[in-house]
Amino acid sequence: MLYTGRRMIKPSILIKELRAEFLPASVMSVFLGTAVAHARTGAFDPLLFALTLAGVVFIHLGTNVANDYFDHRSGNDAFNTEFVRPFTGGSRLIQENLISPRAVLALSLSLLATALALGVALALLRGPYIILLGIVGIASGVFYVAPPVNLASRGFGEFFIGLNFGLLAVAGSYFVQTRAVSWECVVASLPLAVLIAAVVFINEFQDMNADARAGKRTLVVRMGLQKASKVYGWIMLSSFVPILLGAAFGLMPRTTLVALGALPFAIKAIAVARQRHGSPKEMAPANALTIVCHTLTGALLTIGYLIS
Repeated sequence: MLYTGRRMIKPSILIKELRAEFLPASVMSVFLGTAVAHARTGAFDPLLFALTLAGVVFIHLGTNVANDYFDHRSGNDAFNTEFVRPFTGGSRLIQENLISPRAVLALSLSLLATALALGVALALLRGPYIILLGIVGIASGVFYVAPPVNLASRGFGEFFIGLNFGLLAVAGSYFVQTRAVSWECVVASLPLAVLIAAVVFINEFQDMNADARAGKRTLVVRMGLQKASKVYGWIMLSSFVPILLGAAFGLMPRTTLVALGALPFAIKAIAVARQRHGSPKEMAPANALTIVCHTLTGALLTIGYLIS
């Protein structure tokens, strides 16, 4: 339980606040980066893998909770009446008076401090660059909605989420195992970077009116729903280009083409977004399919490397 000075917060409430169901967004990148390292160099240290995975998980959970706190402070979540659980609108626990903003902030700081401690442990084993990656990840995650930076409001949210949960997580996991970074691991990270950006982008559809009212000028707010639905389609399809080109030019093993098995989910999600972008509830399948596409692509890429 978490003690806030007034009352104890139940474990079930804390679990809901963490929104751990979205962890595949970061976990798949660690699996992929480790798989690339093992396939290309034979390296695999279970302890380093466990520390990397734990560090990324705590950064992810800490930023989830921090975003809840800052979206409450801005009034964004209070304005949001068109959210679709569990994809948009945050955890809603502050709005339902099940947890205090103070407890949410305390939980976020605890999770991020744990992530930093894990980063220090990794840095002692593999070098100081790990700390730099961790700081970039924490800062980008927190300042996704936190003032004064507020990356999402400036239209850069998708880019930085893709950078952190895609490129940096894959390359960082590869580096931890090998003490090097290769162009291959960079290219292999791009599908997950683009797809996690697509997850963030599609989740902004239902939040658009609340975001606009709170002054959170996300890309969807700037574009409008109709244009954003078309852009979303191009984002989804572009995520498979690095797989095709990587395999075609020999930078990635041909076995990674198995990841194209996620393409039907992308096509279905695009169709839903194009046809239902004006209806928050009817857009829910697109939210779900985007997450499925990201997770499946990451899993299949990892398998492709392991069997190569």
